[in-house]
Amino acid sequence: ATVSVLNWRAPTRYTMPFGAINDMMKKAGAAVSSALSNPMDMHNAAMGKLSPSEYDAAAKSIADVFMFSGCGDEQTSADVSNTAGFSLPQNAGPGGAGGACTNAFLHVVYKDGKEEVMTYVQILSKMRDFLKQKGYTQITQLSASRQLQLSKAFDFGKSSGNHKALLCGINYVDATRGRLSGCINDVVALRKYIGSKGFKEDPSNMRVCIDDHADAKYKQHMKLTPHKATKAEILAGINWLVKGAKAGDILFFSFSGHGGQTKDLNGDEEDGMDETICPEDYSTKGIITDDLLFEKLVAPLPPGVRLVCIMDCCHSGTVLDLPYTFCATDANVEQAEAGAFDSLFANPGFGAEIVQFIKSGVLGHLPNCAALTKFAKGNGWIK
Repeated sequence: ATVSVLNWRAPTRYTMPFGAINDMMKKAGAAVSSALSNPMDMHNAAMGKLSPSEYDAAAKSIADVFMFSGCGDEQTSADVSNTAGFSLPQNAGPGGAGGACTNAFLHVVYKDGKEEVMTYVQILSKMRDFLKQKGYTQITQLSASRQLQLSKAFDFGKSSGNHKALLCGINYVDATRGRLSGCINDVVALRKYIGSKGFKEDPSNMRVCIDDHADAKYKQHMKLTPHKATKAEILAGINWLVKGAKAGDILFFSFSGHGGQTKDLNGDEEDGMDETICPEDYSTKGIITDDLLFEKLVAPLPPGVRLVCIMDCCHSGTVLDLPYTFCATDANVEQAEAGAFDSLFANPGFGAEIVQFIKSGVLGHLPNCAALTKFAKGNGWIK
């Protein structure tokens, strides 16, 4: 695959080559590319002919997924050379370098060494403020498969079901350029965080993909034998994560490394580019696109499964193409905090993804085929 990685280490989307959905995507792309200056335009474009309840019914036919990302699709993330300035507690990670998104998130949820109860909008706003204080311009974003109230407390999820996690961190130690230094540290830090949520560090419940198996801090802080962070191993890890998932299970997926954009080959992107993540062997084996992530990570999960994701890479804003999104621009946060709105906005990329799957025949093999086909037909996107 040909990949263009823009500003190594992020919602400009959507053109479908057929009728009404094409117009919908163009309107959405215009709203998103202006940093969601009028998010209701995007929301209404995504809804199309459907009522909020009809759209929500389609969203609920997939698993309960939500994702924090450190920047929008058009933005780049950052690798922090020294996380000491993030004032993390001792049990939050190994120290040293790390990803800006991961460490901002941990700084917020582990404020003063204690996990605080905060609303979704408070977390996004504090992450954004903290990144700005450190000189970063990236805008945090939340995507979800369920409509939620931004004023409600962030809920990682509690369940007596299985807890499985896949953590990926790539420093690209064998690369001639674009090396990073903090992504494996992100894995260690997040492992400690999710450990407090009931995730056990053993091979049946947790898998790690990293590119440097000799990393001193990994060996110091973790006991799991890691897998390589190749394209094949990451996709195998995703298959392992979702295999056998059932209602009541809680899954966790994180990726720290390079994100990029590559030419969109199926016409579902307004800017002509798919968002991607880059495995350690991307230069020979290719990248992993947002379409493939949705197909392998999100679509196979039945309703009732909870999947939490943290994506610390460039161009990651809507990389999972989930039904709802909120970009924490200053204007959006101010309006949310003032009570002008208290919910997420519909994401046009979700409809585009479903149409693509229906046309390719992939959807017929998934547990939510009937509900999602009804969703696409109800909006007039397919006959």
